[in-house]
Amino acid sequence: MIGKLKGLVDSTGEDHAILDVQGVGYLVHCSGRTLQALPSPGEAATLFIETFVREDMIRLYGFTSPAEKAWFLLLQNVQGVGAKVALNVLSVLSPSELANAVALGDKAMVARANGVGPKVAARIVAELKDKAPGFADVDPAAVSLAGQLEARSAPAPMADAVSALVNLGYAQVQASAAVAAAVREAGEAADTAKLIRLGLKELAR
Repeated sequence: MIGKLKGLVDSTGEDHAILDVQGVGYLVHCSGRTLQALPSPGEAATLFIETFVREDMIRLYGFTSPAEKAWFLLLQNVQGVGAKVALNVLSVLSPSELANAVALGDKAMVARANGVGPKVAARIVAELKDKAPGFADVDPAAVSLAGQLEARSAPAPMADAVSALVNLGYAQVQASAAVAAAVREAGEAADTAKLIRLGLKELAR
């Protein structure tokens, strides 16, 4: 079983790269982000590998980090998500962005991936939420607030502040994190206007 390949980039295609390892060219399927991160042909690169073995083929999938590989495998535990869709998700979201989106219940962020409709995005968020904190770098308070917003149990000032920031063009993930930080600074008794002001200050950092 191949776990890692280290060699020279031979060439890249729309969804794969060929890595030359001591004269042997390995065709490795990658996310768009991984392909963009690879150096120019002829330069050295290292890819973490997941090997899929079927009766009629052996296919290699390559990743720039163990975290990306872990999310590739986690995503495929969700009904309706195969290797291709998992790579599509990782093409638009980095591992940390995906972890944050799942932790905060941001279905819209996940649904940006090609081939991921609202239902599949909702399943990804719901089924992987318990696994996301280990990868996420968001404030636990933001995760809690996102859960309250999803359940429509968040205090009105907080919910209104998040909604206002989203209407200003910020993603749900960013808005929830900013308002959570604002609540930590101003206290839970703060009104909507103050939370918006402090949230914008947080986003401007």
